[in-house]
Amino acid sequence: MYATKRILVVDDEDGIRRLIARALTKAGYAVESACDGDDALETFCNGGKFDLIVSDVRMPGISGPRLVEKLRRVEADVKVLYITGYADQLFSEREMLWEDEAFLDKPFTTPGLLESVSLMVYGHTSPPPDSPPPTA
Repeated sequence: MYATKRILVVDDEDGIRRLIARALTKAGYAVESACDGDDALETFCNGGKFDLIVSDVRMPGISGPRLVEKLRRVEADVKVLYITGYADQLFSEREMLWEDEAFLDKPFTTPGLLESVSLMVYGHTSPPPDSPPPTA
């Protein structure tokens, strides 16, 4: 039997957050969403273990990189995929990405998103044979 992978999507843009959540849900992931860093911290601390955080970099209040610093105080080995149109901000806040972090530039395609998430969660571009099949 397989364990469904849990993903927390954090983005202050409602349309982008819903697009990402819908694509990941259709691909078989269990998805929870947060509209900003504070909402993400609450969801993360009350929601149990997440296999991946998909976070925007540039958000009002707590930026994606600052959010991840706070999340790592709770769970040191959290995996993160930053979604950003502002990679320069990501690297101005942090000289380099930490282990288990990656970023995907906006605009992105759904296949590009799914490939990036699969790489982060499974270490390769397609889920293992015992994972749930994607839903239509």
